[in-house]
Amino acid sequence: MSKAATANAPQSYTLVDNTTGKKIELPVLDGTQGPQVLDIRKLYNDTGAFTFDPGFTSTASCESAITYIDGDQGILQHRGYNIEDLAVQSDFMEVSYLLLNGELPSVEQKKTFVNAITRHTMVHEQIQFLFRGFRRDAHPMAVLCGVVGALSAFYHDSLDIQDPQQRMISAHRLIAKIPTIAAMAYKYSIGQPFVYPKNDLKYAENFLHMCFAVPCEEYAVNPVTARALDRIFILHADHEQNASTSTVRLAGSSGANPFACIAAGIASLWGPAHGGANEAVIKMLQEIGDKKRIPEFIKRAKDKNDGFRLMGFGHRVYKNYDPRATVMRQTCHEVLNELGIKDEPLLDMAMELERIALEDDYFVERKLYPNVDFYSGIILRAMGFPTALFTVLFALARTVCWFAQWKEMIEDPNQRIGRPRQLYVGAKPRAYTPLHKR
Repeated sequence: MSKAATANAPQSYTLVDNTTGKKIELPVLDGTQGPQVLDIRKLYNDTGAFTFDPGFTSTASCESAITYIDGDQGILQHRGYNIEDLAVQSDFMEVSYLLLNGELPSVEQKKTFVNAITRHTMVHEQIQFLFRGFRRDAHPMAVLCGVVGALSAFYHDSLDIQDPQQRMISAHRLIAKIPTIAAMAYKYSIGQPFVYPKNDLKYAENFLHMCFAVPCEEYAVNPVTARALDRIFILHADHEQNASTSTVRLAGSSGANPFACIAAGIASLWGPAHGGANEAVIKMLQEIGDKKRIPEFIKRAKDKNDGFRLMGFGHRVYKNYDPRATVMRQTCHEVLNELGIKDEPLLDMAMELERIALEDDYFVERKLYPNVDFYSGIILRAMGFPTALFTVLFALARTVCWFAQWKEMIEDPNQRIGRPRQLYVGAKPRAYTPLHKR
C-alpha cells in the first residue's frame, strides 16, 4: 500500500493490484481527535474483497460525538470533558444529561431533567409478577435482562423510534427505572420485600435506599457512600464502542425498540471479560484466601507458563494508567475510612495487592496498575453489595450511554442495518448423497 496525497485533493491511500495494475483510492477521514480512518465502504465493489478484522479492533463501525478515548495517553472524555473533572465536580444526573444532549445543562435544564427522571422511577405494578417467575437463586443479571426486555410490553406509548419526543420519554423511563428494577432483583434474591423509590432522594441515594431499607425501620443514607456510588455511576457511564455498546447499536440498527436493545446490551455486559471484571476481582481475592499467600500468587502472575491472572490490573484499552482508577482509588479509601472497615480479610488482601502493584518493578515497568474494576469491586463489597450484584450496578450506570449511543445511531442519516461479513472456511460445494447410499 502506498500513501498518496495532493494539496488540492483529500488525503487518500492508493491500493495497487499487483496482477492487473489497477489502482483504487481509499479516502481518509479525519475526526476531531484520534487517528485517521480509511473509508473502505466501496472496497468490495471496487476489488471484490473484504477486510478481515476479528473483534473489529481496527474497524470504526460508526461516527460518534459522545466519547473519546486515547488509551496510550490515558485519556477518557465525554463530549470533550475529561472524566476526572466530571467525576469530581459533577454528578451522575448532570453527566447523563450531557451524554444524552451533548452539552452540560443550565440550572433550569438540570432541574427539569432531574424532575423528569424522579417522576419515572416507579415501575408498573404488574412487573412485580414477573419476578415471581424467577428462582430465588437466579443471577440478578438474568433477572435484569429479562425484566428490562419486558418493559416494551408495559410502555407501548413510547415505542415509535422515529418520534423524537417518544425517544426522549423512553430515555427518561429507562434511566429512571433501571435502579428500581436492579434493587428489586437484589431484594428478590434475598427474600425481602420490594422497597418503593422516594422522590425526595437523589439518584444514588434512592438506589441505596431501595437496596438496603426495610419496611420495619427507617434507613439513613450515608452521604459518603452515596457520593461514592454516584462517582461509580459516572466512571462507568460510557466507554466508547465496547462490546455491550456495539451490541446495542447492532440490535438497534434493525429498528428494534430501545428496551429490547438495552436488554441486548445487558446480556453482552454480563460476560466476565466485560462487565464481570469487578466480580472477577473479588473471586480472585477469595481464591487467594489469605494475605500470607499473596507472594505466592504474585509469583504465579509473573510466570508465563502459569495460567493464573491477577484480575483488575492493567487494561486492554489503556496502555498507561486508567484515568478512572485515579478517582476511584481516592473514593475507595474514603469509603473504607468512613465505614471503619479494618478486619475484612478480602479488603486487607486488596490493599496489599494495590501496594505491591504500585511498588513492584514488574508491575510498574509493564504499567499493570490497578484499574477501575479493581477499586469498584472493593468499594461495592465494602458497601455491602453481594458480588453477584456488581455487574448489575455496572449495567445501571451504562444504561444512559447505551441510550445515548442508540439515539445517536437512530438520528444518523447514514445509518444502515449492521451486517458484518465473514471469511468462510467451511466445506466446498458438494453433491448431496441420499441417506440410503451413505
